[in-house]
Amino acid sequence: MGDTLEFSDIYQEHKGSWNDGRLRFSKQTVVYKSSKTGKVDSIPAAELNLAHWRRVCLGHGIKLGTNSGHVYKYDGFRDTDLEKISEFFKTNYKLEVMEKDMCVKGWNWGTTKFSGPLLAFEINDNAAFEVPLSNVSQCATGKNEVTLEFHQNDDTEVSLMEVRFYVPPSQSDERQDPVEAFAENVLSKADVIQATGDAVCVFKELQCLTPRGRYDIRIYPTFLHLHGKTFDYKIPYTTVLRLFLLPHKDQRQMFFVISLDPPIKQGQTRYHFLILLFSKEEELSLTLNMSEEDVERRFEGKLSKNMSGSLYEMVSRVMKSLVNRKITVPGNFQGHSGAQCITCSYKASSGLLYPLERGFIYVHKPPVHLRFEEITCVNFARGTTTTRSFDFEIETKQGNQFTFSSIEREEYGKLFDFVNAKKLNIKNRGFKEGMKGKIDEYSDSDEDQHDAYLERMKAEGKIREEGNDSADSDGESDESFNPGEEDDDIAEEYDSNASASESDSEDGDDSEDTKKKKKEKTVKVVKEKKERKPRKEKKRRPKEVGAPKRPMSAYMLWLNASRERIKSENPGISITEISKKAGEMWRTLSKEDKEEWDIKAVEAKKQYEIAKQEFKDSGGGAAAAAAAAAASSSPKKENKKSGVKKEEKKRKSAGGDKEKDRSVNDSFKSKEFIETSEDSSDSDKKSKSKKKKKKKEESEEEEEAAASTPASSEADSD
Repeated sequence: MGDTLEFSDIYQEHKGSWNDGRLRFSKQTVVYKSSKTGKVDSIPAAELNLAHWRRVCLGHGIKLGTNSGHVYKYDGFRDTDLEKISEFFKTNYKLEVMEKDMCVKGWNWGTTKFSGPLLAFEINDNAAFEVPLSNVSQCATGKNEVTLEFHQNDDTEVSLMEVRFYVPPSQSDERQDPVEAFAENVLSKADVIQATGDAVCVFKELQCLTPRGRYDIRIYPTFLHLHGKTFDYKIPYTTVLRLFLLPHKDQRQMFFVISLDPPIKQGQTRYHFLILLFSKEEELSLTLNMSEEDVERRFEGKLSKNMSGSLYEMVSRVMKSLVNRKITVPGNFQGHSGAQCITCSYKASSGLLYPLERGFIYVHKPPVHLRFEEITCVNFARGTTTTRSFDFEIETKQGNQFTFSSIEREEYGKLFDFVNAKKLNIKNRGFKEGMKGKIDEYSDSDEDQHDAYLERMKAEGKIREEGNDSADSDGESDESFNPGEEDDDIAEEYDSNASASESDSEDGDDSEDTKKKKKEKTVKVVKEKKERKPRKEKKRRPKEVGAPKRPMSAYMLWLNASRERIKSENPGISITEISKKAGEMWRTLSKEDKEEWDIKAVEAKKQYEIAKQEFKDSGGGAAAAAAAAAASSSPKKENKKSGVKKEEKKRKSAGGDKEKDRSVNDSFKSKEFIETSEDSSDSDKKSKSKKKKKKKEESEEEEEAAASTPASSEADSD
């Protein structure tokens, strides 16, 4: 058997609620750490004098007692754990673990026993139930009964409010009333706050941020009394979890934060933190309301009767001595401005985030304290409103998410280095190994990995640049069109002067003809709009024939090698599910396993570079470039040819169908049609005049010939 025994998911009852945690038995101590609050109970092994094993509602539990009278109960064990625990206690603590049965008869008549801080109600020497007297808030007596009232816990769905005990009158001892004796035993161990006697010291008019206002703080030996104008609070020192002393960003003020569990209440509002704000320049001379001997005996040199110094130092020093807790201060973190905190916003309120050695704390509205051991991962996210800031997100193991927004971009490097040094999981970068082990163990940080947030920002910038380039190229292609042709096309369709001049020259238009003409006109416009200026499609670069293929990444090499194994382990899995499963498996691979595939990827890249150089040397790249140039030039020629053909068709249709257009569309003629028709009419007139001249010449020649023919015949006859 080893030197320690450890158990997880062990529960401890706290004012009616079950808080889980971890329990460790070692040779020197018994240590229990709560998962909810992080509070640690340490019991020296030499102090143990009692160990009872019993069956409880959550399986099996162990009850430990100490020489000082304290009792600790832990539940959630399995039946098989008894053998290991018994052997460990015999070997290391020289203590016998006794099995003790609980009474489950349901009787309400028995005897009460006060053992240390517990009130046990027993039936036939077996405990039916036990009441921790520290949970008692008030004890009232009647004629033959005693009423116990309990502190309430907000974390429980059902709370025990009070219990009444009937105490029969005793005939044997008449000197003391049994009811009063019962009440005295309860009050001697109960957590009943009674402001009896004088306060050790009083701090006047301290500025309190939560709860808001100015309060007089009276320090008593067992509790803290906040006295304000409207509300009073009594805070037992047993409810104080931690103390924090935090410098303000302006370096002129200090926060003193007291973490409380259970919180103080004001109506329905719960305050888990008491935050005091001090000025560094404020000084105070303090005299304790105790004799020097009492101060020396009680505080063992931690405090003196007369003290002087800064107000925040006096308050923190007194609280540290009375509560017996360490004061947490910021560690080595320094932000961009040199301060030990970061300005940010949480839930629409601006505040300060302090990276500590073992967690984060945000002040002040609302205050938040997050320990590293309860953090699952952190995430650096882009700011929602502006690119000059970013968001810092924290996810806890309970499934809660805390987003601290509007952090200045200059703080990113310092915060990232801090998170990396603390070996927290960064969500942008994926989960690391070792998180499923002990609570306080983390995996090794990858110092040489790339900055995930920076890479993301670069990628987004590259996409924006490509978008701008494409927009510029579209603008250049628009300029390549001929604006003259564009204007001609528009004039051809919408030249109202042409139709007006032509319609004035023509007469006898019917209303039906005008309707037909309007319809034809609109149809023609739609057709012309469809054919107008087609957008240039982006031309893909032609593939180089015979060029080597790009190398695969380490992940793709691993995926190709593992695909069949994934299929065999998950029969019937789809292709998309294979990709998801492979991604999860790749993330869980250790650094050593990934190294093998990284080496293969590097070798593949080297081979690709060699093959690519050989391909270029052989002239493969030049041939591809020539092919690309030829492909880019050929569409332009085709466009020009098609443009010339279209013009010829237009002219032919304008000249050849002249008569048809006159008969059908006399009221509307385009500018171009008018110009071509005028040209054709001029040419027709010239040809007609030439023909007339020829006819005249021919007729004159015929007349001369006719006149000369009779004369010749007469001469012959003569």
